[in-house]
Amino acid sequence: MKTQKIQRTFTGEVVSTKMNKTLVVRVDRTVVHPKYGKRYVQSRKFNVHDEHGSYEVGEKVEFQECRPISKTKCWRVLVKKTAN
Repeated sequence: MKTQKIQRTFTGEVVSTKMNKTLVVRVDRTVVHPKYGKRYVQSRKFNVHDEHGSYEVGEKVEFQECRPISKTKCWRVLVKKTAN
């Protein structure tokens, strides 16, 4: 019996669309400093596969982990998030 791997899902903002079928998405998270209690934002960028090239810079997208597509790409776009 195979066990299915739980795939991670993140939401971030598109930073770059200059590559073919690839988005660069920035994911921000708020962290509290353990000693001083100050809150600050940490960012990380992900290369995300976009088959159709239908996203623009500044849009919010949700993406999910998948099999490796290239050396730096192992994420796939799920949906565009709308502003609430």
